[in-house]
Formats: sequence, C-alpha cells, structure tokens
Amino acid sequence: MPIIAHSALPTFTRLQAEGIHVLAPHRAQRQQIRELHIGLLNMMPDAALQATERQFLRLIGESNPVAQLHVHPFSLPQIARQAATRAYIDRYYETFDDLRHAGLDALIITGANVAGTELAAQPFWQPLQTVLDWAAETVTSTLCSCLATHAVLQSRHQQIRQRQTDKVWGVYSHHVTDLTHPLTRQVNTRFDVPHSRWNAVTPAQFAAAGLPVLVQSPEVGVHLATSPDGLRFVFFQGHPEYDAISLLKEYKREMQRFISGECAEMPALIAHYFARSSCAILAEYHAQVQQSRRAGVALPAFPEGLLIPALQNTWHDSAQVIMSNWIGLVYQLTHDDRQQPFMPGVDPHNPLAGLNICGET
Repeated sequence: MPIIAHSALPTFTRLQAEGIHVLAPHRAQRQQIRELHIGLLNMMPDAALQATERQFLRLIGESNPVAQLHVHPFSLPQIARQAATRAYIDRYYETFDDLRHAGLDALIITGANVAGTELAAQPFWQPLQTVLDWAAETVTSTLCSCLATHAVLQSRHQQIRQRQTDKVWGVYSHHVTDLTHPLTRQVNTRFDVPHSRWNAVTPAQFAAAGLPVLVQSPEVGVHLATSPDGLRFVFFQGHPEYDAISLLKEYKREMQRFISGECAEMPALIAHYFARSSCAILAEYHAQVQQSRRAGVALPAFPEGLLIPALQNTWHDSAQVIMSNWIGLVYQLTHDDRQQPFMPGVDPHNPLAGLNICGET
C-alpha cells in the first residue's frame, strides 16, 4: 500500500513523479486500512539531507505491506546547519517532542558526519541517546544506518568502532548468513551493498555483543544484524538506500577536495563500482588534472556526464525486499496505540516467537 502525503514535504511530489504510489490524505481517509507511522531521524549534513530523505522514503514507498505508511522526518537541533537547511527543516520536518507525544510504530535513524574520532564527543550524542532510550521502550523496531549503528553498538553494547587503514568505499558482494530470519525472507542469498565509511564494527564485536548477524561480506564484514530478540533494533552498516549515482557524487566531492588542496592525495577509485570504460575515463581525467596543476592552467571539468550512463544499481532490489520484510514485521506486531510497541500477547523479549514466517532456502 502507498505512502501517504500527509504534509507539504517536497519529496512526496518528487517520488510521485518517479512513479511511486503516493496517496493524497483525502483518499487515504476513505480506505479502511491500518496506518503505520514511521519516524525518520535524518542526521545527515546539509548537502545530503534531502537526498537521504528521498532515498529512505523511496524504499519505504516501494514496500508492499497492507498498510498506509505515514513517514515523519525529524532532525536534532544540536546539529549545525546553514540557514537554508534550517529553514527547510523548520518548514517540513516535525519535532522529536511532538513525535514522542504522538508515538511511532517504527523508526529509521540515518548516519551523520562527525568531527574527530570520538562519537561521544559529538554535539548530537546526548540527544541521540534520548531518542534511542525512548525508542527502546515504545517503538516496535528501530532501524539504524551506518553511523547510527556504530553509535548504538558503543552506547548500548560497549563496542567501540575501529578506524580502518583505508576507506571502505565501494559496492561489495554480501551473502546471507541466516536464511531463517524473517528479515531475509525471499532475499537473494548473495547480493551487493554499497559502503562508504572509515570505521567499522567487526564481526567479532557483533558476536561479543550477542547481536545476530544476518548478512555479511568477506571483504568488508557485517552489513545486516539485529538485537538479540531479532527485531527491536536492526542494524545496517552499508547503504542499501543509495541511488546509483550516490557514490559518484561522493567521489566528485573528494576530487574537489583534492583540487582545492583540502586533502593531499587524489582519492582512490571506488571498489567494484565503475565500469572498465569508466576507469579509463577517470585515468585520463586524473592525468589531465595533474598536468593542469603542474602547468598552472585551468583544471578540466569532472567527466560526470560520461560516467553516469555506465553506472549500474546492483543492490536496490534486495534492499527493497529487506525493507518490505521489516515493515511487514512491524505491521504484524505493533499495537494500534502508537504509544505501545506490541499488540497484546506478543512477548517484548521475543517478539518473533509464534510468527508464521519462515525463510526461503
């Protein structure tokens, strides 16, 4: 069932133009279908805020549980913003206080940019802990993305993420390690996931915390894991929400940082992402950049238009299935009262017990 355009958020119009089913409120009111209310705590920096919003709403809107999906984006005021982004948030986003009062059935928490290496020193750390503590008590399931996963592992499981020698940056092959969990039902047993991070929580750390791992990669470790009960917290370490061009935009920004002198070395190519022809184009571009810098002449334009046609999205279908499975579980288990996490009879310590769902083998 569709996502509901219950506010003036511009992303609803954009998703509708892409062909995603977005339902107007007056039509939703005529349907005798249960609502689900999903919070989106968007902690991404200004440049990525709206793109991240669209990516997660797209995944939610393409899922297929029998429910009307109301998505409630919000952020944390402690995150520094430029005036235009602050105005956008003030106009289109809700506040945590209002959502805490109304209640949520599910919650997604995005990653964030950090200054320095210590997560607990970030200005959003304590407000994020307040959100996490509330969600652990009243929200059926909280899905954490990338840095949010690292924050939960540190604050609730005493597992400190580890700095990697090289940036984990690319599209990596993963395999399902638990075919019986309902989150991996009907997912390909092997599929790709994009990653973009300098830090990692290792498989050994997930094991030490008692967190079941459902999907991992021999190259870059854990992608999908859950809390011990299998649902209350769901952890992504990769970025299955990414568009095909998301990593290309990151690469372009890193090249601009190199050209401006902000970083000393040219960024390495993104692993398993560019086609062979694209690698040749980039090699030529890199040589032109170096020659132009030595000669003190104008630098060549980044060849974005030549690279985009060769990009392939090899992860979206599996991401869509996992998102649909997650929302479907919430739909089956959550209480009609948004302040209560589970319907009567569900064991909050073992919410998946008794579900008539099994994984495909």
